[in-house]
Amino acid sequence: MNSSVLLRLMVMLVQLWPCFPSRQNSRAQDTVQSFTEVRRVKRGWLWEPFFVTEEQISPHPVYIGQLKSDLDKQDGNLKYILTGEGAGSFFVIDEYNGKIYVIQKLDREKKSFYTLRAEAINRSTQLPVEPESEFIIKVRDVNDNEPQFLDGPYVATVPEMSPEGTSVTQVTATDADDPSYGNSARLLYSLIQGQPYFSVEPKTGVIRMASEMDRETKDQYLVIIQAKDMVGQPGAFSATATVTINLSDVNDNPPKFQQRLYYMRVSEEAPVGTTVGKVFAEDSDIGDNAAMDYLIEEDSSDVFHIITNNETQEGIVLLKKRVDYESRKRYSIQVKAVNRYIDERFLKKGPFEDTTIVKINVEDADEPPVFTLENYVMEIFEGAMGGTLVGVVTARDPDDADSPVRYSIVHSMHLKRLFSINEHNGAIITTEPLDREIASWHNFTVTATETRNPEKISEANVYVQVLDVNDNAPEFPKNYETFVCENAVSGQQIQNISAVDQDDSAESHHFYFSLAQEDTNSSHFTVKDNQDNTAGIFTGKSGFRREEQFFFYLPILIQDNGTPPLTSTNTLTVTVCDCDTEVNTFYCRYGAFMYSLGLSTEALVAVLACILIFLVFFLAIITIRQQRKKKPPFSEKMEEFRENIVSYDDEGGGEQDTEAFDISALRTRAVMRTHRPRKKAVSEIQSLYRQSLQVGPDSAIFRQFISEKLQEANADPTVPPYDSLQTYAYEGTGSLAGSLSSLGSNTSDMDQSYDYLADWGPHFKQLAGMYSSHRTVGD
Repeated sequence: MNSSVLLRLMVMLVQLWPCFPSRQNSRAQDTVQSFTEVRRVKRGWLWEPFFVTEEQISPHPVYIGQLKSDLDKQDGNLKYILTGEGAGSFFVIDEYNGKIYVIQKLDREKKSFYTLRAEAINRSTQLPVEPESEFIIKVRDVNDNEPQFLDGPYVATVPEMSPEGTSVTQVTATDADDPSYGNSARLLYSLIQGQPYFSVEPKTGVIRMASEMDRETKDQYLVIIQAKDMVGQPGAFSATATVTINLSDVNDNPPKFQQRLYYMRVSEEAPVGTTVGKVFAEDSDIGDNAAMDYLIEEDSSDVFHIITNNETQEGIVLLKKRVDYESRKRYSIQVKAVNRYIDERFLKKGPFEDTTIVKINVEDADEPPVFTLENYVMEIFEGAMGGTLVGVVTARDPDDADSPVRYSIVHSMHLKRLFSINEHNGAIITTEPLDREIASWHNFTVTATETRNPEKISEANVYVQVLDVNDNAPEFPKNYETFVCENAVSGQQIQNISAVDQDDSAESHHFYFSLAQEDTNSSHFTVKDNQDNTAGIFTGKSGFRREEQFFFYLPILIQDNGTPPLTSTNTLTVTVCDCDTEVNTFYCRYGAFMYSLGLSTEALVAVLACILIFLVFFLAIITIRQQRKKKPPFSEKMEEFRENIVSYDDEGGGEQDTEAFDISALRTRAVMRTHRPRKKAVSEIQSLYRQSLQVGPDSAIFRQFISEKLQEANADPTVPPYDSLQTYAYEGTGSLAGSLSSLGSNTSDMDQSYDYLADWGPHFKQLAGMYSSHRTVGD
């Protein structure tokens, strides 16, 4: 075995050192100590396990062990080198003899061992004489850490009245010291506060009940637990933790009534469901353990019942039936309170219930009248004469005063004309005959009012059934359409009929069908009663001719089985059709319609053709008008006529300025290139000229002025290319008043007098007022 293998074995031994039981620590230490004294003869390392105690404080390095090669001749030729964890910072080596020292304080809780490597080299050649070897320095623990309760403070809950030894909770403390070396981390628990109600197991920290406790006496306890290391030996560190222990409730207390007798009262007017009063039983428990139900015992009258208010745990006595002061003035009931949830463990303490007595007095009140029945059902035959008695309603005053009662009907407009009531005795009579077929039941309300106190009113419902009498004869259920072919043979069925009756028969209706004796057409048709409320219509001969008779009217007699029986005559119309065996209903209806109008088929076709021609002509006119509306007017001149809008901002020079506006801007290029003489403009202007002579002043000067303007317009090539109306304002000459214009005047308004305007007459009155001498007019 070489030195490197031996070194590995020693390292493994050091690493496995904590695994040895504590009771064998001393023997193991002796074995290691004896082992470290062994020296190898062969070439290799000579070393021993290294241990250092934490928290060692010394002003000088502390020796912890030595590394030595068997090649070391102690001549100083070998040099020892130390590398690895903590080398140079915590550990140093004497390079001449291989001794290792610790130079700083170590903390096992931070690092429990260090792995280092040693090497021996020749100082002369600087070559290793031994291969590099790895070893471990283990830090031995000392008791330098206090226990700690990391989860405190603690809160626990345990049911009250739990037996002794019941586990409440467990507290656990931790110690950072080495649990595998010595007793530094071995903890011992003890109880500082909480006796004699609780105890704690020294090694586990489990808190247990030491006696039975009642939550109603005290519901919370504060317990203090201490944990010591070193198994509680002197000089050990300790820590404490508080444990708050709450006692949860159990149902160990029965309910108790604080009153053994309750007094209540209720008015005889109180409706069903009225609260009469409340009772209350106390329970020292809480929550569901205090929940209770109230029951009523020994109440044979069954007038009251009780419910439980789950929020307040009160018992509410309610009225189950109406009470009557005149019948019974007081009641006595027994109420029981029972716990809803019972814990069988505590049944030995007695029943979890309690009882009390409730006395209830009935108070007298002025009550409304009381009907003998709440609902009256009456019958009357239909058709009974007005004034017929239908029935009687009866009500009385239940009070001792026994006040008289007045009756009335709560009428609608419909019932007011059918029924009336005697206000003194309650007799109901009809005011007119009733018809069952219109209404078979009539419902209304009757009121009874005390005459001495009209506010006391009661009501009752009256239901009147109208009984049926046989007053309606049977009849056809619908209008039958019956057709027969001209080629029909004798005995052929052409129709099946039935009947209906509005009356309500006590038995099922049965109808009898027959043909009236006075029927003149009895030889043409027959009626066969099927004895099932239907009958068949059959032909009585072969062959019919429409030209001879188009319709046949058959009087059918229908009789019911009422008492007395009623009979009615119903007319069945039979139409003859142009067919062989099968009837074409549409064609027959069409023929009957034409026959009723008195028109032949050819005449009807002619009328329809005329109507069709008229519609075609009318539609053609509408189409032509729509096409004309779509074509725009003056379509041929749309391309020739164009309008140009020219916007300009040019201030003219007055009446004498004729060159300020160039009208050529209004002309299109086509018009500018080619001047088309106007054919109708001259005649139109001449016409306007003649009209102006008729309406204007008869003056040669004015006519001459118009003529000149007309010639200028005809000869002017720049006029618009369409007819236009030109308006000229010519003042003329020879006015007696002279010109009113200030143009060309060399005098100012201040030098002129306008008094002469007042002499011109009423037409110049306003102008004279504006320019009178007493006013100053500025230009």
